[in-house]
Formats: sequence, C-alpha cells, structure tokens
Amino acid sequence: MVQPRIVLTIAGSDSGGGAGIQADLRTFAAHGVHGTTAITAITAQNTLTVTAVCALEAEMVVEQIDVVVRDLAVVAVKTGMLARPATVRAVARQAALGQLPFLVVDPVLVSSTGHDLMEEGGAEAYRRDLLPHAFIATPNLREAALLTGIPLSDIYTVNDMVSLGRAVLDFGSQHVLLKGGHFAEGSPTEGGAPDIVVWSNGVEIIEAERVVTKNDHGTGCSMAAAITANLALGYEPLEAIRRAKSFVHDALQRSASWKLGTGHGPIDHLGWNQ
Repeated sequence: MVQPRIVLTIAGSDSGGGAGIQADLRTFAAHGVHGTTAITAITAQNTLTVTAVCALEAEMVVEQIDVVVRDLAVVAVKTGMLARPATVRAVARQAALGQLPFLVVDPVLVSSTGHDLMEEGGAEAYRRDLLPHAFIATPNLREAALLTGIPLSDIYTVNDMVSLGRAVLDFGSQHVLLKGGHFAEGSPTEGGAPDIVVWSNGVEIIEAERVVTKNDHGTGCSMAAAITANLALGYEPLEAIRRAKSFVHDALQRSASWKLGTGHGPIDHLGWNQ
C-alpha cells in the first residue's frame, strides 16, 4: 500500500475556485500528495475581480498549523496569501520552531487585477521575518519589485531579471524563483515566458513557450504548490521547479479554450482535457 506524503498550504480561500487554497489542493491531488490547510483569509472574488477580503486573526492561523503538524507528518509547506503583517510574522515564528519544512514562500501582495491582498507593512514583514526561513521564494515580477524597491520599469532583459532575483535572494531565502509571466523581452525563445532561478552560487533560466489564453488565474499559486508537492516527493530544488513549470504550462494549454466566467478563468490542474 502506497502511503501519500503530506503537505500543508497556508493561504487564503478563493470563492471563484481558481487560485488560493482551492488551486493548491487541486495541484496537490494532481501530484498524489495529501494536502492539509491553514486558511488565512476569505475572499469574495470571481474571474473578474476581488470585491472583499476578510482576514483571520494570526492566532487562528497558528492554531490551524499547530493542530495539523501535531498529528500529521507534514514534509513540505507553502504559503500563499497571508493578508496581514501579523500573520506573516506568526508564520515566521512557526518556521523558526521547525514546524515548516521545505518552506515555499509565495509572497502574495496584490492580485492580478490590482487589488491589495496584504495590509500595509506586509512587504517589510516578508523581507525581515519570513523570507529568511524560505527554502524557495517564488515572487512574480511585480511582487519582487515591491519587495526590493526596484522599479518594474527598470526590468527590460533577462539579465535585469537575474539582478532582481538576486536582490530578493539577499533577504535570506535559499533559492528564489522569479516568475516571468508574460515577460518576453530578451528571452532566448521568441514569445517565451522565462522564469529565473537564483541561489548563492548559481542561476538557471527555465523557458517555456508562452500560452496565449485568458485562463491563467491561479498560475502563481499552482506553481508554488507544484514545487511544494515535488519537494515532498523527494526531488531536488531545481528539478522540483522544472517539473512545476511543466505542470503549469500543460495545465494552461489544456484549459486555453475554456469559457468559465467572463474574466480570467482557472487552469486545468486535473487533466480533464487530456
């Protein structure tokens, strides 16, 4: 009998089902790992927008983490939307206690539609408290710019992305995956979507053909969740990231023609369109 590995996501709920806890659990299921949760916030959102956020108190988030790890042998953890600086700091304290192995930190600060998903002071809490405990940090370009203070308008080339990734690495993570998204300027593959991985003595550019689709909601959450699942399955960091990139790319391709909602729809985590 195969015993599934156990992973934990500390993140918010997406009522539209495309991102957050919902995307994380589908990603975990697709990788054959058992997902547990500590919910940080409830959002009212659909494929078009986020209309409201209700954040839980940090103490309730910690209680969820504690009760899970006391009973279940969690082998890898990811964070998504933490919503409050107090929650960022509380999660960092749990990491310092050794409760959050192979911690993947997705520093969610704003939604793709521009809605703030973190209270004031959140970027500083990530920089000072949580990123030093991250095994892998996975900011997108906008989040990395907010964390470092480097204007996004200064990022023109892949070399600029490497420099930005290294600036995030300086906050203490062991590895940084800078997600390129729709960035294409300077990419070796025309129309590509390069992601940059940096660590203390290395850098790797991971390329994929850009998938043109409106169904891209939750790709960042899914990427971080897939990395977490692959770490739980025993893959080394770079291989875990490569596999996660492939997973998200395939899920984007499969859902490219879906019409779920009128905005940015979800991706096909579970292979419904094989």
